[in-house]
Amino acid sequence: MKFNVAVAFAAAVLAAPTDAFARPFGVFSKRSELKMSSTTTDEVVVIPTTPIEGMRPGTSGLRKKVEVWQEEHYVENFIQSLIDTAVDSNGGKMLDTIVVAGDGRYYNDKAIQTISNICAANGIANIWIPQGGIMSTPAVSAVIRRRTESGGGEDGQGIAQGGIVLTASHNPGGPGEDFGIKYNEGLGQPADEKFTETLYKKTLEISSYKTVADSPDIDLDAPVGTKYQLTPTSAVTIIDPFQNYLDALKSCFDFDQLRKFGSSGFSILFDGMHGAGGKFAQRVLVEELGLPESSLMRCNPLPDFGKCHPDPNLTYASELVKKMGLKSDGSADSSVDASTLPMLGAANDGDGDRNLIAGAGFFVTPSDSMALICDNYEAIPQFAATGLNGVARSMPSSAALDVVAEARNIPCFVTPTGWKFFGNLMSSKESFDGKDYTPFICGEESFGTGSDHVREKDGLWAVLAWMSILSKANEGISEGEALVGVKDIVTNHWAKYGRHFYCRYDYEGVDSDAANQVMDLIRDNFVNGDASSVESGNADIKFVDAVEFSYTDPVDGSETSKQGLILNFELGPSGDPARVVFRLSGTGSAGATIRMYLEQYEKDTSKHGISAPVALKDLADEALRLVQMEKTTGREAPTVIT
Repeated sequence: MKFNVAVAFAAAVLAAPTDAFARPFGVFSKRSELKMSSTTTDEVVVIPTTPIEGMRPGTSGLRKKVEVWQEEHYVENFIQSLIDTAVDSNGGKMLDTIVVAGDGRYYNDKAIQTISNICAANGIANIWIPQGGIMSTPAVSAVIRRRTESGGGEDGQGIAQGGIVLTASHNPGGPGEDFGIKYNEGLGQPADEKFTETLYKKTLEISSYKTVADSPDIDLDAPVGTKYQLTPTSAVTIIDPFQNYLDALKSCFDFDQLRKFGSSGFSILFDGMHGAGGKFAQRVLVEELGLPESSLMRCNPLPDFGKCHPDPNLTYASELVKKMGLKSDGSADSSVDASTLPMLGAANDGDGDRNLIAGAGFFVTPSDSMALICDNYEAIPQFAATGLNGVARSMPSSAALDVVAEARNIPCFVTPTGWKFFGNLMSSKESFDGKDYTPFICGEESFGTGSDHVREKDGLWAVLAWMSILSKANEGISEGEALVGVKDIVTNHWAKYGRHFYCRYDYEGVDSDAANQVMDLIRDNFVNGDASSVESGNADIKFVDAVEFSYTDPVDGSETSKQGLILNFELGPSGDPARVVFRLSGTGSAGATIRMYLEQYEKDTSKHGISAPVALKDLADEALRLVQMEKTTGREAPTVIT
């Protein structure tokens, strides 16, 4: 076994030069121009620094252009502030064990080296890094929840107290593109708002950080079990990226049954988009379930994601969409013979937590996918014995889930966007000794679906859920008889519950002031205005009212406001409801992204076959007219429709 052993360990806390703090409180330069000095006692050094502006985490950590992260002290300031926050959250005691992993994007390997040294210098005893440095976000959550000193472990036995995850999720990677860091707490869940706000405040007050001087680089490709002793009390261990996550999936699904189904006419095409999820798809779909290598595309992680935008939607997963016999709007390409296509198409994003689901010539919206999984939970061993104790969706997601939950008598929650809100519900009993809502499924319209097996959304879990549903639907099918496909399952669902037409318009990279003007106009004219004075531009679309979504957490009582602006409509002559939601996304690294979510309910089965963008075009035009999108932003069309 390979060791890099530090000989001695001591730290001296240094005072920064007086002029480093001479500027008024709250006024910070992008980077201090001071020549910082540092002193060391053996390996651990304390480096004076000054606060850097703009380090407030969004809904999924802090995301910036990679060149920002590469600036002097940037990673160090953020990680030191993060560790200090984690210590406060741990009752003032230094963490004993932490996971450090990333999605493999550009700068992942170098940032891991920096972070490991800061963790060691602060006294974290055990730093676990996956072989290769790459791990999907749900796999990190599984390690936190399951991994013991011996490596294995059941859910809830994990000894890691947190995880530092290097990802900008579905955002592009490479020089000039995005990098991000988020933190997962001791149950494997994303850090809550209390944690991230405390972290942000610490970034405004930081005066120094600790690191290990002249530490040799860790070989991220070293054999599993290799240890690097960075200080006498802190060591890095290279761990198996797959073991704990695979155990989590096997606790949810019948792998023997899925393996049998996979050899009985089932076929899949999985697009890893050159992200972290690709290597996990290789391990699960090919090595565990025996599916052919030809089932995979773009499953080798690359630092720039092969120059693609690793967001599994109709626009950016265009190659998969085409191979599944679909047009860019999600409708079927009539020139393609659906019988020649894979039964199931799926894609992951950069860090493996999002998913796209499609059948042969048939696209499934994320909201419909979640509703279908809920309605077919008996097909999934994780839920079959006990049923579901709770389901949840983000507010912008369609109400398709609500309709199923009501029919099935399952408690249903509507939360703000951000997986951390689902984490509280899943951990209600575990963390707060409250009501137990597990087994539990949840999801967001932005192609995120998951359950309580981890505390993150999980793209591969969604794929196996759909495999299980298809397997169950095809029980008893005779040899030579046509298999039940994704389209059959979804259209039967619509016939039973009605269809919630749904799509999203993204206006990316909008000037921040213009984006805020759009939101202010909606508040002033519609939320706080007089609905009766709103003139309709379409006789069949009547404006009803507008609200701004806020949320009181049923578990801890915390309140979250300004989570989206909702315009409600009534459609003529049916009287069916429709709505349009406007949000500013918190997952970008530059400018602002305005997201407009469109939803309308349709009972008439003769209209269910229309593609969603076509069915929703009139509603979109009316909403864009009301909010003066083009006039305010200068944008004639959205960047993405999905």
